[in-house]
Amino acid sequence: MIKSVQFQNFKVLRDATLPLDRFTLIVGPNGSGKSTALQALQAVKNPPPYSVVATAGLKPTEAAVEVIIQWEAPYEGALSTAVWSPVFSLRHQGAEESNLDTKLNKVRIYTLDAPAIAAPTQPHPKLELARDGSHLVGILDHLHGREPERFEALNDELGRWFPEFDRILFDTPAPGQKSLLLRTRNGHYAIPAADLSQGTLLALTVLTLGYLPDPPSLVGLEEPDRGIHPRLLRQIQDALYRLSYPEDYGEKRGPVQVIATTHSPYLLDLYRDYPEEIVIAQKTEEGARFERLSDHPHLIEILGDAPLGEVWYSGVLGGVPAEQ
Repeated sequence: MIKSVQFQNFKVLRDATLPLDRFTLIVGPNGSGKSTALQALQAVKNPPPYSVVATAGLKPTEAAVEVIIQWEAPYEGALSTAVWSPVFSLRHQGAEESNLDTKLNKVRIYTLDAPAIAAPTQPHPKLELARDGSHLVGILDHLHGREPERFEALNDELGRWFPEFDRILFDTPAPGQKSLLLRTRNGHYAIPAADLSQGTLLALTVLTLGYLPDPPSLVGLEEPDRGIHPRLLRQIQDALYRLSYPEDYGEKRGPVQVIATTHSPYLLDLYRDYPEEIVIAQKTEEGARFERLSDHPHLIEILGDAPLGEVWYSGVLGGVPAEQ
């Protein structure tokens, strides 16, 4: 797993370090580096040019752009250093290069989009969930055919999340294509994915990630609570924890490191007892920076009996838009 990521001159992250746990929730205002941190992890294995990643106004002759990944067990002390100067290079220290490359190749960052999730797909055995959630129907169809018990468990969980539905169905809108439908519990009407709400589609995608038999090594999710009714946020938390803490859910695989971003005080409330899993993103004149909530020197006194989301929203913990 990744212990921390250090950024130098990567867009708004001029000099910042992001501490990570098995699960990390990053909260902060727009422009505070939340999405940029996820982009940087993807850029290490799919490097864009220097001009795309460098801090605004920075020239290749002035400074390099660096992303330094510090690993922990089973690669304790190992480092992976990506440098744009301006030519990109990646080097590993302290562990077998192939092992760290394998881990980095299995990093997946998602910015889910409801229309993309609802779109039909041409299934094939090596299909992956795309960054925007495309191919979800292909992933579910593969689970249905190859992992029927896992698919049924996902169906059961879907019914708990959305009591109005009882079944995931598939259709063939054109030769070689599959489309997704949900069946209503009352009347057994098949509702096409294109007619489902944005929140339903986004939640179903997050739920599916939790039931993948061979998930990525690291999952980054931008605002997994977006479009989700507050009553479902605990289920979203549970699905993400299923990835990070598989031993608590009877899964036999290793843990997936999860990094999620949010603006929601309601989602933040669910992590009040886990401040080590929360990172506050701050905007400063020198560039964005990160601070683990559990490192706040007066956290217990500040929180008292108040909901965490309310305290954060007040601005006392930082990570909110600055007043003009």
